[in-house]
Amino acid sequence: MVGLKEELLKSIWHAFTALDLDRSGKVSKSQLKVLSHNLCTVLNVPHDPVALEEHFRDDDEGPVSNQGYMPYLNKFILEKVQGNFDKVEFNRMCWTLCAKKNLSKSPLLISDEDAFKVWVIFNFLSEDKYPLIIVPEEIEYLLKKITEAMGAGWQQEQFDHYKIALNTSREGLSAWELIDLIGSGQFSKGMDRQTVSMAINEVFNELILDVLKQGYLLKKGHKRKNWMERWFVLKPNIISYYVSEDLKDKKGDIILDGNCCVEALPDKDGKKCLFLIKCLDKTFEISASDKKKKQEWIQAIQSTVNLLRAGSPPPHKEARQKRKELRQKLLAEQEELERQMKELQAANENKQKELETVRKQLEAAAARAAEEEKKRLQTQVELQDRFSLELEREKMVRQKMEEQVAQKSSELEQYLQRVRELEEMYKQLQEALEDEKQARQDEETVRKLQARLLEEETAKRAELEKWHLQQQQTIQMTEAEKQELENQRMMKEQALQVAMEQLKQLELERKEALEQYEEVKKKLETAANNTKSWKDKVAHHEGLIRLIEPGSKNPHLITNWGPAAFTEAELEERQRSWKGKKATSE
Repeated sequence: MVGLKEELLKSIWHAFTALDLDRSGKVSKSQLKVLSHNLCTVLNVPHDPVALEEHFRDDDEGPVSNQGYMPYLNKFILEKVQGNFDKVEFNRMCWTLCAKKNLSKSPLLISDEDAFKVWVIFNFLSEDKYPLIIVPEEIEYLLKKITEAMGAGWQQEQFDHYKIALNTSREGLSAWELIDLIGSGQFSKGMDRQTVSMAINEVFNELILDVLKQGYLLKKGHKRKNWMERWFVLKPNIISYYVSEDLKDKKGDIILDGNCCVEALPDKDGKKCLFLIKCLDKTFEISASDKKKKQEWIQAIQSTVNLLRAGSPPPHKEARQKRKELRQKLLAEQEELERQMKELQAANENKQKELETVRKQLEAAAARAAEEEKKRLQTQVELQDRFSLELEREKMVRQKMEEQVAQKSSELEQYLQRVRELEEMYKQLQEALEDEKQARQDEETVRKLQARLLEEETAKRAELEKWHLQQQQTIQMTEAEKQELENQRMMKEQALQVAMEQLKQLELERKEALEQYEEVKKKLETAANNTKSWKDKVAHHEGLIRLIEPGSKNPHLITNWGPAAFTEAELEERQRSWKGKKATSE
């Protein structure tokens, strides 16, 4: 009943939208009453004048408007429809109300009756949304059916061009635009009006009247057993047969259900191409004009029975439903694709914004880096200028200092020359003696230092020998203690390295001491020579000065590093001390 209600609403919508509006922009109550009364009449629904008057009472808030009529239409008319009405009569009533106002005034190649049938087909194929339109896919389906019914070839390329032009401007066509398209003959060129009319009528019978097949057949009577030619019309649940194809004189019906069957019969009694239709209460013998028509009728009736058994709708309605579901699926996929595209576009825009932000950050960083580089270069130039100035200033100061030093050196040299000339002979002799005494003191100090270094060197050598023996013993220990001893060995080697460095340092200090000793010795010799020179001078001048000897005439001990600073007895004492220390360490 829901599908029937939708089909009825489409025709009623055309009739309702064709009603005239009053000054307030509403449909007058009298027109709605007339429309409601006519609908109740053609739909075989009991008319309720009281409910009509109550629903359309005269007040400012009464539902005398496009929206207010729908509750009444659903409650008091459409919900009471039982299906026992003439669909063609119902559609013709709605067509009468809307055709005069909307039908094109330009001449068409089809009659008003054909235009009415196209209008009814439009309501069947249009989308279930208002205002009603028929989409290009359904237009192509209808035009193909009409072209096929005319026996002409389908011009796909021509329709593709028309479809492209249509899609650029709108989603589909209204009923009146579809009538103009078919009536213009754009897709039926070369066909006369009668051929087009017959094709429209055939498509109307199939889609609207549910005529699955029709044609002349011979039927055997049940009483007289004679064969009469009848016009048979096959519908989803019934086969009606008439005297002629004008359908005015109906002779009977064959009610079809899931229990019916159709069988081919052999030729008999001079009749060929026989087949049998078995129902629960009756059996019908039918004869076709040829084998082809016989096979077509058998297949058509059997397909109809199979649909009844399966509870499926007629093929054209099932095909229409599949096309709608396919369009809805494609629309959903398109909407999903558009949603995904929007999401991708939004994500792309976000990425673009992020990239723009990063680019701006990079530009800002580059600008800061350029500014910092500029400041660095400027600072470097300033520092170079400052260093250049300071270097020039330093050069000038050094030059002045060198000049002053040269001058002072010259003055000092002259002063020293005068001092040397003016010094008294005895003062010079006293200074020479003091130098000799100081030289002897320095020699004694160096000798003591050398002895101390030798003692330390001996102690270090003894300690090194001890560490060497311990290291040899450590190597012979067991493998379990090897790691710990290895660590101790490394520590001792480090200590040995430190001792070696200290030994080297002592060697260096000894060499320095020897150098100091040589220097002191040279000073002593110089002082002795000076003394001898002054002694000669004094003896020559005065002959009264006693010669001063530089030291003891006893023989000195000589070591590997030069004259020793100790006597033989002191050396023996030191050797005994070293041997004692060595024994203790061992």
